[in-house]
Order: sequence, then structure tokens, then C-alpha cells
Amino acid sequence: MVNFKMKVSIIGGSGYAGGEVARILLSHPQVELAQVTSESHVGEYLYNVHPNLRGRTKVQFTTPDQIVACDVLFLALPHGEAQKQIEHYASLAPRIVDLSADFRLHDMGAYKKWYGEEHHAPNWVSKFVYGLPELHRAEMKDAKYISGVGCNATASNLALLPLVRANLLDPSRPIVVDIKVGSSEGGNSPSLASHHPERSGSVRTFSAVGHRHTGEVEQELGLTNVFLSITSIEMVRGVLATAHCFLKPGTAEKDLWRAYRGAYKDEPFVRIVKDKTGIYRYPEPKILSGSNYADVGFEYDESTCRLVSLCAIDNLMKGAAGSAVQAMNLMCGFEETVGLEFAGLHPI
Repeated sequence: MVNFKMKVSIIGGSGYAGGEVARILLSHPQVELAQVTSESHVGEYLYNVHPNLRGRTKVQFTTPDQIVACDVLFLALPHGEAQKQIEHYASLAPRIVDLSADFRLHDMGAYKKWYGEEHHAPNWVSKFVYGLPELHRAEMKDAKYISGVGCNATASNLALLPLVRANLLDPSRPIVVDIKVGSSEGGNSPSLASHHPERSGSVRTFSAVGHRHTGEVEQELGLTNVFLSITSIEMVRGVLATAHCFLKPGTAEKDLWRAYRGAYKDEPFVRIVKDKTGIYRYPEPKILSGSNYADVGFEYDESTCRLVSLCAIDNLMKGAAGSAVQAMNLMCGFEETVGLEFAGLHPI
């Protein structure tokens, strides 16, 4: 256990994910938030951009070239930017957590397939551990570099992980994951799609096929028959992944309980939600806002072997900043849950 405060800095702290990392770190008892960069807000206080941090910090945004050496560096840059300067960032800190998609996919053919371009630093990819603790906790404890996770991939992976580990899926049938997301998934840069008259009240499918996060699910779960579809709904934070799949003949509900409990009984941030009554008998992203929890549930039709497996998360927390800080805790030898204990709000 590390007994002194580590200096931690953030490259790209003006976006939603970077702001959430800052919020968590400001309450983390074992780190000091040293510097935060933003090219468009240099000299401004963090709370000018992230008003929820008012009264919590006097840190001001600096330019990236003003960052000095620190113990841990979070990279919260737009996709494609971290890989261009990874050598420089590695010279600033011995430990890096990158929230972008730059180092998530290990196969460069898959990277080109899903992102449509060649990687700028392919020799660095193998140095990064994929940043979902439920899949790579042991590797994270010895890692120096950890990648971010896709929010939609995280919800999909956690919905399907128990079934994969228990070998219950019928490999001859496709797995279709219908994902509902909030507006914050689009980031904080305004566009026509985020303009209030166009966004309010909409149920808008924007990635019916070929979503990039499919590559992460294929890589992490070893699946080749999984298909994601994404729809934006009237919600700011949150992801609800609803995975429609078929199980091997003879699978009983007791086998499912064994699989889900076996996968998650020791996970500090995954809760099985499957009640017989009540309005929250299935996972609901609304009540997870601001928390690092993932709620997982299922419903099974034994007569047809059809299973609906659900996972709800806050896309900015378990789908981004929360998992990133959880990864930092593991990498630095802290208690895994430190700084991430907030339970969410109800009602909200």
C-alpha cells in the first residue's frame, strides 16, 4: 500500500470524461490533482468549465507543454491524439491511463477495420492493458499503461461475460445487443444533433450496424457473432445494453444464476439486479448517475432458450472516468474502491 499522495495530472481536462476524472481525484485521499490541461481554457479555473467543482479546487487549466513530471498521467484526449505523442507522455509519468480508444484494440488489422486508419504508434499497443478491471484485474496490478474502455463495449461485455465464462451461449445463433445511450456520449462539443430543438424528445438510432465498440467486445470475449446497434434517447447520462441471445439446449435458469453469481459475487462494482416486483426489477441507468456501479440482470425463456441479458452503467463513470480511476487504484496498489464509493442518487 502506498502511504504518500501521488501527484496526478490530466491531459485534456475540459471534456466531460476529463472533468469526471478531476471530480473523483479531488476526493481521492491518496492523490493530489497537480495539473489539468486545456488548449481552449488556458488560465481559467476548472470550475469555470466544470461548475460542480466550484469551491473544491483552485487548479487552473494549463497548456499541454506546461505539464511537468508526475506519478500518474490521465489522457482524456479526442480519439487519435494520444497515440501521436505517446512517447512524450511516457516521459512525463511512469504510469498512464488513456481514456481514448487509441490503445484498446491489440490487433492492428482490427484497429484499421473499426477506425478506418493506420495506428500511429503500433509498437505501443502491446504495452497497454485493456482497462476493464472485471476482465484484467491481475494484469492491471503489474501494469504501467492501461487503456480506456468504450462505454457501450463495457455495458455489452458485462452483460455477456457470465454467459461466455460458463460456456452457455449457442455459437450458431447471433447475439444482438441493442444499446440505449444518453446525450453525454456525444461529448461536449455542440452540433446540429445536440441542438435542443433537434435533440429533445428524440429516439434516434445513429449506429444501427458497424459500431466501433464491437471490436472491443469481439476482442475481450472472443466472440465473432456479436452485433451492436446504438440509439440515443432522452437522457443525459447512461447506457443500457440489452443483449438478445440464445443458449445451448438444456440450459436451465439455475445454470444462469450460477453463471452470473460466479462472475460477479466478488466484484465490488457489479450488482445483479433481478427482482420479481417493483419498477427497478431490471437494471436502470438513471439511478446509477455519478456512480461507478454496473447493474446486470437477465430474463430467460427456457422453452425457447432465448435470453435477454441487461447491463446499465453511467457512461461517464463505469464507461469512462470511473473505470479509469479504478484501474489507477489497482495499478498503484491502492484499495480498488477508493474515491469511487458514491452510490448514485434517487430520485433524480
